[in-house]
Amino acid sequence: MTYRTPLNDILLSLNHGAGFAQAGKAEQLGDYDAEMTAAVLEEAGKFAEDVLAPLNRDGDKVGARYSDGKVATAPGWADAYARWTAAGWNAVSAPTEWGGQGLPLAINAACTEIWSSANMAFGLCPLLTASAIEALDAHGSEALKKLYLAKLVSGEWTGTMQLTESQAGSDVGALRSRAEKQSDGTYKLFGQKIFITYGEHDMTENIIHFVLARLPDAPPGTRGISLFLVPKFLVNEDGTLGARNDIRAASIEHKLGIHASPTCVMVMGDKGGATGYLIGEENRGMACMFTMMNQARLSVGLEGVGIAERAYQQALAYAQERKQGRGTASKNKDSDAIIVHPDIKRMLLQMRALTAAARTICYATAVAIDVSERAGDAAVRDAASARAALLTPIAKAFSTDIGNEVATLGVQVHGGMGFIEETGAAQHFRDARIAAIYEGTNGIQSIDLVTRKLAALGGASVWTLLDELKEIVDRVEASNDPAFGTTGPRLREALAALERTSRWLLERMTTAPNDVLAGATPYLRLFGATLGGCNLAGEALAARSLDGGDGQKRHTILARFFAENIAVQAPSLERAVIDSADAVNGADAVLLG
Repeated sequence: MTYRTPLNDILLSLNHGAGFAQAGKAEQLGDYDAEMTAAVLEEAGKFAEDVLAPLNRDGDKVGARYSDGKVATAPGWADAYARWTAAGWNAVSAPTEWGGQGLPLAINAACTEIWSSANMAFGLCPLLTASAIEALDAHGSEALKKLYLAKLVSGEWTGTMQLTESQAGSDVGALRSRAEKQSDGTYKLFGQKIFITYGEHDMTENIIHFVLARLPDAPPGTRGISLFLVPKFLVNEDGTLGARNDIRAASIEHKLGIHASPTCVMVMGDKGGATGYLIGEENRGMACMFTMMNQARLSVGLEGVGIAERAYQQALAYAQERKQGRGTASKNKDSDAIIVHPDIKRMLLQMRALTAAARTICYATAVAIDVSERAGDAAVRDAASARAALLTPIAKAFSTDIGNEVATLGVQVHGGMGFIEETGAAQHFRDARIAAIYEGTNGIQSIDLVTRKLAALGGASVWTLLDELKEIVDRVEASNDPAFGTTGPRLREALAALERTSRWLLERMTTAPNDVLAGATPYLRLFGATLGGCNLAGEALAARSLDGGDGQKRHTILARFFAENIAVQAPSLERAVIDSADAVNGADAVLLG
């Protein structure tokens, strides 16, 4: 089963679930053009189906290979990347000043989902380059921008993000890589980084590393970290490549999944120190790195959506082909396709509904970022920035959890054959697993949501969003459409649970912080399920006026299934947040007793 781009679902979710069309009509996106958006995504789908998807299986089987400091990517990778850059896909939302197309991030977000569905391991490389472009454009000196940005934007060079060290995983402040300032204004870097995606490869002639390191007199913790640009090859003033820099890949990891994506151990300083250039100010590197990480976190959330979509498509095709047992109303003498069985239908509907909900949350996050950067009204930009900050941890964590859940269900639909590598279902299961871990584990996203994003301005962003979601539920109930079933009441219950839980957490933010942290993960799930359910209902309402008929029915059934099977869990998640803190805080008696 190969990949087919769900273009109509993507466009409905982007334009109506996420509010892209509304923002465009309100002139908050610059030159918004619905036809252009559809045309770009259609072409992205063709490239993904024709070029990237056929490489996915061989990439998993062969993987990246390391030898004597060099990394060979999987067969076909370099050619696909060359075609990718020639077609302009690396530059979709990059700044026009440096050769980019300047399209809204939301369009590139939809493209990111498509690349991730077709070939997640391939899509990881440009994902990090996009984050590098954003950080350099926002914080780099004019000299560095002129030397590096155009080639990063074109994809002629790729970028990496180097934070993690063996003793400093999620605790970035514990890193030991050091930087020493030189008389010419450059820096020499020494140290080792691990888990560096595409830290070395054979697809481009230069790789531009963005590295966190500490100066000798820096304050402790994250307050004393600086960000440096460290190229694989030094770049001359005329843009030509100079000498090889003192940074190299010492090995690549042997991983559970994404085998074709080289995950490198990088070493700096074997030959006197790697030459680096300061990005932003000394000891302010975390602020610069967060520019990279925020976009990367959204992109990783889209990886969860993409891999879920691919797993769903494969499971659906298998369920239509695999014959076993007979349906209760079957008149066939032989076995029926397993899709006739209610439990298979339930699993497939759950896969599709979860995927659709995660998609609309990620797209809504991208639209908020676009409006925060493009709207003419400062108040609108500020409100959108707050919305984007609130949604980013939800987009990352909820969507990657969904990627894991949907890929697991995909294996289950295949039955025993799902456990066999031959079908490919197991690859989706393996590839999906990393997305909940990197770019800040999902537990860290939950902590960020409750301690920073919920707490901002006394929860103002949350209350504004809840008011908008309540309006969607009002419209569902006002439609009096029996096809919605109990969608309205179930979503209203979920919204009430989310509001009560949010207020409970805010009340305990300073008086009982461990209670807040204990409930962070179920709170994020509650938020994601409520937001996703309401957005799907909004999409169903939009479909009524857009296409009617089967299209309307399909989206109404999907919204109803989500509300009655997933959002309905909201009161239980509320209880998990409010009632379980004592048990979690008393866990040492069980874990260490």
